[in-house]
Amino acid sequence: MAQIYHYSSKQDHQPADAAIVLGAAVYRERPSPVFRERINHAIELYQTGQVNYLIFTGGVGNRDAIAESEAARNYALQMGVPHEAILIETRSTNTTENLMQAKHLVGENDLGRVLVVSDPLHMKRAISIARDLGLDAYPSPTPTTRYRTWRSKSSFLIRETYFYSRYLLGI
Repeated sequence: MAQIYHYSSKQDHQPADAAIVLGAAVYRERPSPVFRERINHAIELYQTGQVNYLIFTGGVGNRDAIAESEAARNYALQMGVPHEAILIETRSTNTTENLMQAKHLVGENDLGRVLVVSDPLHMKRAISIARDLGLDAYPSPTPTTRYRTWRSKSSFLIRETYFYSRYLLGI
């Protein structure tokens, strides 16, 4: 648990070829507040020249009409990111699948170094998975998060500890 919390503040400020934005919920074809934070952070990385491409991940959720990645792309286009700077995959349903599908896009587009964008407490597991998949991946957690109170942070931290432990154990 301490490892996850400590890792949540790690950030890499070196330029990269792309930012991989891990999917999150979509409501009525719009990114949820948590997902919007991730997308906004990635857009800032693109606008400041830290990345050349945005890779949005996430398939169609249970009640969604469009894939998470499609909602993210639509939002980024509205925010001024050019279509040619956006890559998406529409099949993944969890963090591991997000990164596996993103790895295919990285390879197909001859990209190298990537920044993984997600919530701070999600970073340890996300980067571990990305590197285990062979991605040259570095953390870029969202600077703001809806998990602001200790109560909401502790709930997310417990959840991440559970999933990170399962990942380490291979289950």
